[in-house]
Formats: sequence, C-alpha cells, structure tokens
Amino acid sequence: MPAELVEVVRLSVAAFLGGVVGLERQQRHKSAGLRTHILVSLGSCLIMLISYKLYAGVQGLTNADPARLAAQVVSGIGFLGAGTIMKEGLTIKGLTTAASLWVVAGVGLAVGAGYYVGAVATTVLSVLALTFLPRFERLYGCGPSQVAIAVRSVDKPGQIGRIGSYLGTKNVAICDIKIDEISKNDIYVSVIVDVTDRRIIPDIVEGLKGIDGVVDVQLE
Repeated sequence: MPAELVEVVRLSVAAFLGGVVGLERQQRHKSAGLRTHILVSLGSCLIMLISYKLYAGVQGLTNADPARLAAQVVSGIGFLGAGTIMKEGLTIKGLTTAASLWVVAGVGLAVGAGYYVGAVATTVLSVLALTFLPRFERLYGCGPSQVAIAVRSVDKPGQIGRIGSYLGTKNVAICDIKIDEISKNDIYVSVIVDVTDRRIIPDIVEGLKGIDGVVDVQLE
C-alpha cells in the first residue's frame, strides 16, 4: 500500500474512533461533542504522522526524538479540556468530557503511530465506561450525590412549576436549574438535584416522563 494511502487510512480511522466517543458526549448534550472529539483525534493523528515524517528526513543525521512533537499533544490538550470544565455554584461540570478529550487525543496519537489494537481497545473501553458506569452508580446508589437531569418539554405556562413540584414530592433538593429554548414550542430544562439515595433516580426519571408535555428525560 502506498505511504500516502496509509496516512489517509490512519487519519480516517482516527476521525472515526474520535467520533465514536464524541457521539456519546453529543447525545448527553455536553459542551464538547461529536465535532470536537473528531477534530482532537484527527489533529493528534496528524501530529504523530508529522513526527514520523520529520524523523524520517533526519534519521541517521541527528539524534532527534520523533516523540517530542507528539508529546506536546498530551500537555496541550489540557487547555482544551479545561475549557469544558465549568463551576456553577457548588457544582463542577465537564470533568468527564475533559477526560474523554484527553483519551481521544491519545487514541489519535496511537492511530498515527499505527497502533490500531490499542486505539480500538481504548475507544471501546471508553464508550463502555461512559455508557454503563453511570447506570452502575445509579443501580447501587454510589457516586456523587448531585445529579444533572435534562428534560425536554413543550413550552407552556406553569411547566417549570410542575417539574419543580414533582421533584419536591421526591424529597430532593434542587441545586440549580437552567432553561434553554430549543424551538418556538420546545424548551430544554437542565436541573441539578441533590439526592440522598441514587437508587431513586430511575423512579424520578420515569415520573418526570409522566408529566404532561414532557417529551424526553435524560441523565447528563
């Protein structure tokens, strides 16, 4: 296979694997979603390929280290990850998304180096962790006491009050609430609640879905 074609394949694989992780973040309405993760993975892969190209041009002429350029990705990605971390009152959000960006950067570097097995395995394990660990925490009542719930609802008078009233019946404290307009008739309500037992969260979600006008409920 021509060297140029190998490089295109590696870039394509890096973009795909980054997109797999990014899609999970996008579905949970996180600040860094599909496009961001694809670009991080793709850029990391390109930097690794550049490192190989530069080393090939000076091999035998100097003791240059091909990993020096790629190593800057590991530290540099911290600035992008920090941008996804937000503090709202007593709540800190975005740590998981920042970590996923850091992992995706590593995936891109691995693909650029031709280490496909490690890249694919890391992607699969990352998606499994992001998808199933929150369910495990809810099932066994472990994890943080504060939970973010995203509610998509029809925009009609008194709807926020109905949501708040229902949460009050479950004896959970509402720490923060944000309302975004999706369309003329739909709103997106992000509620952060403090629960004493995470095992009641599935019941809360089902109860919110039963409120008239609520279209969808997801845990963030």
